Amino acid sequence: MDCLTFADIYALIGPESTGFANWSDAQAIATELGSSSTLPDARLTITAPGEESGTYDSFVEIVIEEFNEDRGQEAQTRPDYQASANDNVIIDGVAGTADNDTTLGWVGFAFIEENRDRIKPLQVDGGAGCIEPTAETVASGEYPIARDLFIYVNKARAEENEALTAFVDYYVADGTIDEALETVDYIPLDAAALGETQAAWEGR
Repeated sequence: MDCLTFADIYALIGPESTGFANWSDAQAIATELGSSSTLPDARLTITAPGEESGTYDSFVEIVIEEFNEDRGQEAQTRPDYQASANDNVIIDGVAGTADNDTTLGWVGFAFIEENRDRIKPLQVDGGAGCIEPTAETVASGEYPIARDLFIYVNKARAEENEALTAFVDYYVADGTIDEALETVDYIPLDAAALGETQAAWEGR
């Protein structure tokens, strides 16, 4: 597989797929939901973040939840997958072994970038065609499974605590985020978004 639609992903990972042990087991649901993909006859193992993870929550919200609602299901994935709070464990699971190289999972983009020699990132079609996950497509919003990361500051505490205010001043200053991203493959804010962030902080 090179590309999965949202319907494919729901059919493979949504609650109705509980017990599916082969990719092709999800074919009927995927087709019913409008997918034209042909899912392979291959062992299906899933490893991904657990329910305590923001990555899990975002994945459900972006991909799964709409199908859950339409089909009268709770907003969740299938429960029978290997959950881990450790992204490196998830990568190891997706990388698989010689006898299990068709594992499916999801993880933060930084871990994809660090392990492209071990795993195959799939393109995703969220309705506008198949989009490969790259720094450019994530930053532009073209890649359909992506989320922003925010910090939230308690205004009252910031007024009371000079150290907190100084930290946020430093955090949103020109160059700070870019410098931090020299050591990790997260996606930087574009200039307009950073400007809006700085203006919001200054106008608090």
